[in-house]
Amino acid sequence: MPPHILLIEDNADIANVVQYELNQAGCNVVTAPDGLTGLIYAREQPPQLVILDLGLPDFDGAEVARRLRKTSTFPIIILTAVDAVDRKVGLLEAGANDYLTKPFHPEELVARVKVQLRQYQGGAEMLSYGTLEIHTLKRQVTYDGRPIELSPKEYELLLLLARQPGRVYSRQEIDQKLWNGQLSRHSNVVDVHMGNLRNKLRSVGGYSLLRTVRGVGYGLKVPG
Repeated sequence: MPPHILLIEDNADIANVVQYELNQAGCNVVTAPDGLTGLIYAREQPPQLVILDLGLPDFDGAEVARRLRKTSTFPIIILTAVDAVDRKVGLLEAGANDYLTKPFHPEELVARVKVQLRQYQGGAEMLSYGTLEIHTLKRQVTYDGRPIELSPKEYELLLLLARQPGRVYSRQEIDQKLWNGQLSRHSNVVDVHMGNLRNKLRSVGGYSLLRTVRGVGYGLKVPG
């Protein structure tokens, strides 16, 4: 299968050139003209790599990178017209794996994409807790070898808890990380998703994997 790449770039000319060069290199490229569309695409059809323009019409590219990095491990390459060292350091701290300063040669971008894909695919992350396994590259979850079909938000919720097993996340923290703090104070959306996730784990024998601390929040139990 060709690598699936998401290009978030509002300049149509640049987007067309990058898409053409990557298609020629054997990649499948989906383009988004702004940060919000890119975030939606990344959630609905997770890519293996994101190329992200820093100057988007709705969000700063660094903010998009931070939001992507909250729930994903795929490489992020940022395209920026800013050559300041402190700005580049800030991009890396926001979650970028690499950056390229405009104007750039398309061949160099293709080369950097290939390097990041090799590193990512060579080190595909597998999170294991007892017989619960989460394959982040394929976004697959199994328990005792049995696959579990999760919605995108259920998967993101399980992955969030699995990154720090034993830690209890408050509803407010979960809202901030998965819904960008947009849920109302009295919303039960987090509880509903947690209930659905718990039921799906139980359906394959995964009882007591999730921990509820009354009045505090939720966590993933550390295997004994």
